[in-house]
Amino acid sequence: MNTNSRQEKPVGIFDSGVGGLTVANAIRNQLPGEQIIYFGDTFHLPYGDKSRESVQYYSTRITDFLLEFDCKVILIACNTASASAYEEVLHHTGNKAVVFNVIDPIVKYIAQNFNGGKIGVIGTKGTINSGTYQMKLKELIPALEVVGVATPLLVPMIEEGFIFDDISNAIIRTYLSDPLLEDIKTLILGCTHYPIIKRQIEKFFNFESDVIDSGNIVASSVKDYLESNGLLRAGKKPEHKFFISDYTEYFEKISRMFFEESITLEERNIWR
Repeated sequence: MNTNSRQEKPVGIFDSGVGGLTVANAIRNQLPGEQIIYFGDTFHLPYGDKSRESVQYYSTRITDFLLEFDCKVILIACNTASASAYEEVLHHTGNKAVVFNVIDPIVKYIAQNFNGGKIGVIGTKGTINSGTYQMKLKELIPALEVVGVATPLLVPMIEEGFIFDDISNAIIRTYLSDPLLEDIKTLILGCTHYPIIKRQIEKFFNFESDVIDSGNIVASSVKDYLESNGLLRAGKKPEHKFFISDYTEYFEKISRMFFEESITLEERNIWR
C-alpha cells in the first residue's frame, strides 16, 4: 500500500464515554486535516470498575469496529483500557493500524520535564490499582516519589453532568484531601474525563500544583508519528463521525461543546 492512500485513512479513537472527547478535541486542533472516527462505549460505562478481562474484550471488539473504517491509527483514549488492554489491542490489530495509548506519552513528558517534587496520580480504580503510572515513571526516574489515589465517583459524576456545582466541588474536595496527595508538586489526571473538571482541580490546589492532562500531549505524540512517517492527511476539512453504544443526552451536549459544530452522532450497539 502506498503512503498517499494511507494518508487518507481516518484516526480511530475510543473511550468508555465522553472523556475521550478531550483527546479527540486535541487531535482535531493539532491535526485539522485528519478525519476522526470516535466510539464511546456508554453501554459499559465506567470501565474503571470492570475486570481486566472485560476491558480487554470491550477494547478489542471496539478496535474491530474502528478497523471497519480502515483507520490508520487506533488511539485508546481511556486510561483504564490503556493500562489493561494496550498489549491486547496491539496484538489484535497486527499491522492494520498503529496503536497509541494515553499513558506512555504522559510518562515520557514527565520524564523530560521533571523539576523535582512529589507526583500524584488520580484515576479510576482500574488505572490506579494497575500501578501502571507508578511503575513506568519509576523505571525512568527511580528516585521519584509517585502516589496514586483512586477517584471512582468522578467519571459517573461527569457523565451525569454534575460539573461546576456544589455536588462536584464536594466530591473533588473529598478525594483531593487524601493525605497521600499532600505537598504534591505535580498531579497527573489519569483519566481522560478529568480535564472537563481540570479548573476545579487546579482551584483546590490554589493553582500552585502543575495539573497535567493527556489531551495535547497525546495529540502531539500522534502528530509527530504521522509527520515523521509521511502520513498526515491534507485537503479539505474532514467530516468526523461519532458513535456511542448507548444514547445519553449528556454525551451529545459535551460533544457539541467540544467540537463547536454540527456533528453526526449515531448509536451503534456492537455487542449484539
